[in-house]
Amino acid sequence: MKRAAIIDYGMGNLDSVVRAVEECGGAPEVTDTREVIEHASCLILPGVGAFADGMRQLRERGLDVVLREQALERGIPLLGICLGMQLLATTGHEGGSTRGLNLVPGEVIRLEPDGPDVRIPHVGWNNVEWTGACPLADGIPSGKDFYFVHSYHFVCAEPAHAVAQTPYCGGFVSCVQRKNIFGAQFHPEKSQKVGQQFLRNFLSL
Repeated sequence: MKRAAIIDYGMGNLDSVVRAVEECGGAPEVTDTREVIEHASCLILPGVGAFADGMRQLRERGLDVVLREQALERGIPLLGICLGMQLLATTGHEGGSTRGLNLVPGEVIRLEPDGPDVRIPHVGWNNVEWTGACPLADGIPSGKDFYFVHSYHFVCAEPAHAVAQTPYCGGFVSCVQRKNIFGAQFHPEKSQKVGQQFLRNFLSL
């Protein structure tokens, strides 16, 4: 059974992620300690809230350092969800320009409506269209709906790191990958069967 460290940095409800990992056959452990993270088979960085607050919380706990060590130096699979995906970026602009984890080069900027009826934040179900090869997409056809709640989006510095797109506000990147590092702007833990398949794919890495 895959030991999944779910990173607790004080941003968001972790219970739904824990339940989803359990349902997908993983062994989740919510943690903010280096020792647990270093012994995990994979890492999940969830989160809800502003980029600047998230990075401050990670740095205060020293979690930014250990996450970079595990992902970059040891090659441990890491999945960022929603705010967790955004924190993988080089820079984020929610709450002021803030340095991110820089695990997937890029920046996080505000969604801009492309029509009078387009609402921000983007809340609800929307389709995810795969634009690149990604092991987390196995068994998930392009165009399936996932659940979103966000006002900012990830702009990749390297187009090859953008592996999925969602057609809202002119289109935004909804999934990223750089080697063993993955990010989902949607919430797989709230996306029913298709989200469970996504998480099972991650846990099988």
